[in-house]
Amino acid sequence: MAHSTLAGSKVRPDPLEDYDLSRPLASGVGLRQGLTAYGDAHFSLFLRKAFIKAAGYGEDALTRPVIGIINTHSGFNPCHANVPQLIEAVKRGIQLNGGLPIEFPTISLHESFSSPTSMYLRNLMSMDTEEMIKAQPLDACIMIGGCDKTVPAQLMGGISANKPVLPLVTGPMMPGSYRGMRIGACTDCRNNWAAYRAGLMDIEDIAAINDELAPTSGTCGVMGTASTMACITAALGLMPLRGASAPAVSATRLRVAEETGKNAVSAVTDEHRPQQILTKESFLNAITVLQAIGGSTNAVVHLMAIINRHPAVAGTISLDTFDEIGKKTPLLVDLKPSGDNYMSDFHNAGGMIALLQALRPLLYLSARTITGQTLDELLDASGSHDFPYSHEIIRPLTNPLYPCSSIVVLHGNLAPGGAVMKASASKDRRLLNHSGPAIVFSDTADLARRIDDPELPVTKDTVLVLKGIGPIGHPGMPEAGLIPIPRKLGALGVEDMLRLSDGRMSGTAGGTIVLHISPESVIDNSVFGIVEDGDIIRCDVGNRVLQLDVAEEEIARRISAREKQKFNQSHAGKKRGYGGLYERSVNQAQHGVDFDFLTAVGPS
Repeated sequence: MAHSTLAGSKVRPDPLEDYDLSRPLASGVGLRQGLTAYGDAHFSLFLRKAFIKAAGYGEDALTRPVIGIINTHSGFNPCHANVPQLIEAVKRGIQLNGGLPIEFPTISLHESFSSPTSMYLRNLMSMDTEEMIKAQPLDACIMIGGCDKTVPAQLMGGISANKPVLPLVTGPMMPGSYRGMRIGACTDCRNNWAAYRAGLMDIEDIAAINDELAPTSGTCGVMGTASTMACITAALGLMPLRGASAPAVSATRLRVAEETGKNAVSAVTDEHRPQQILTKESFLNAITVLQAIGGSTNAVVHLMAIINRHPAVAGTISLDTFDEIGKKTPLLVDLKPSGDNYMSDFHNAGGMIALLQALRPLLYLSARTITGQTLDELLDASGSHDFPYSHEIIRPLTNPLYPCSSIVVLHGNLAPGGAVMKASASKDRRLLNHSGPAIVFSDTADLARRIDDPELPVTKDTVLVLKGIGPIGHPGMPEAGLIPIPRKLGALGVEDMLRLSDGRMSGTAGGTIVLHISPESVIDNSVFGIVEDGDIIRCDVGNRVLQLDVAEEEIARRISAREKQKFNQSHAGKKRGYGGLYERSVNQAQHGVDFDFLTAVGPS
């Protein structure tokens, strides 16, 4: 006999049918899928059930849809310190709705505890996520992530695996306090460290501030990369809207986890696979949200990697799409680093529900969500969040914080593949249209050695250039693009300079900073790679131009004379392990810094 219908149209099998050799073993929910290849399907299932029963499961549990829970808890990842609590709440939601929760581990990455960078390991985490989702008998999978690169890695792997996936973020931390002033990781980490470097703060103050920057578990409490990716994931329709902003230490975060467990059981249908739910319009909505929140420039790289995993969307969205959307999307959210407030304020002002209601005229409302509703239906059911405090933190379209183009894309002979700048985070607006002589640092070691040299020939109009921190060059594209202001200029009150690199910067950072210059400096034909001290660099954000004002003949001569860099294909071909795989296979920033063989198109 058959059991009652659960998880959409799939029917729970009778346990005794698993041992009936007179008929073929039908595929179905739970343990029957993805059987190990022993050549005898009945024996494969018999063996699987024998071993899982060692964990104490009974036959009734084993006929239910299996909801996998990715556990990324790690002692090296304080952003994920609340994962054990979230898992218990997720399990409750799954069990109350007739599913069987089974947790399993994958790699866990923290920005500050990964050498050389967490970005270097993002693709490895995406591979781990994809292969474990595909290999194990899961009907749906809840992916618990939080810190900067974990959510992008899980979305990349989840889209490629193409089983129903439901992200659950760990949530932002609460702000701390120092001498009555609110502070929080990690914008205030950088602001206060810059003040300390400039001699405006003593060693006792900076040590005391260090105790208050991260006062609770959770991700950075500003609109850095982690919060940006949380908002983008909600905009894609893959998680509850309040799940983007509920603090890590709140009861709301646990209720979101329980709701995610419930949603996962309902999502056990083919129609809820990410390649079916997500469309080009879903990603255009995500880019609109990115511009409206003044989100991290890292999200541009991550979104391109995620988009290029989707067979039906890959190739239809480019860096220029981000710029086109930016020109018609104002910055609405008043959060650091582009504004003044923290993620807890955003949550209390209505969070993603209030933001999406404000953005409604700019969104594709027919985009589907993991609940089965369209975005339009979801917003209709969410109600209004129209109150004075909400309008202070989440501005209406008629009163934006910044008129448009929070994130801009620049092109020119320095960046034929494109470069990215968060214009809304510029501290000195005159630098958005600026020409000046370059001071060039060949890599991070050179930068550390010379940036505070009293003899360094710099003025406030100098353009600081850092090479060698691109996807291959470092490797892993470190967040070193926030080149520090030379100490002698900081002491004179200089707070911002035009800075260029082929690397990234933290989403929590601010300044007039051009990032992700492509092709990166170690590529043989890179114009960025042949910039010399004294060359005039012109940045015109209004016209989206990044130009090296050197004659084309001289540029060609320098490229021709340039020695091949050590990070070329022949070098990479001799390297062992993950490092060799990375250098041989990673693509450039405008394509998402993914491995070419992982994209939907495959290796070129």
